[in-house]
Amino acid sequence: MRKDEDANAKLTEGFDALYKGVEISSGGQRVHIPELLEKLLKKKGLNPKDFKSYIDSFRFGAPPHAGWSIGLERFTQTLLELNNIREAVLFPRDRDRLTP
Repeated sequence: MRKDEDANAKLTEGFDALYKGVEISSGGQRVHIPELLEKLLKKKGLNPKDFKSYIDSFRFGAPPHAGWSIGLERFTQTLLELNNIREAVLFPRDRDRLTP
């Protein structure tokens, strides 16, 4: 998540949406500055060369971007007050079932 560079460094340009105390969605603006991406990857102990095609996409014209997603199963579980999230998943996975 991109950090707000003009304000407190603890803030990001992201959000979490909560329903009945459960996070059902999150999103925000992504980091799109190649040099900053490389710096952040190194800070996390990752090699920027492993992310070259992604980083280069911003060097060659990819625009700043943002996104969000909803955790539909989590929202359904909370909305219907189900005891287990597996009750809200069409094809729940466990150690004995890895494919539908």
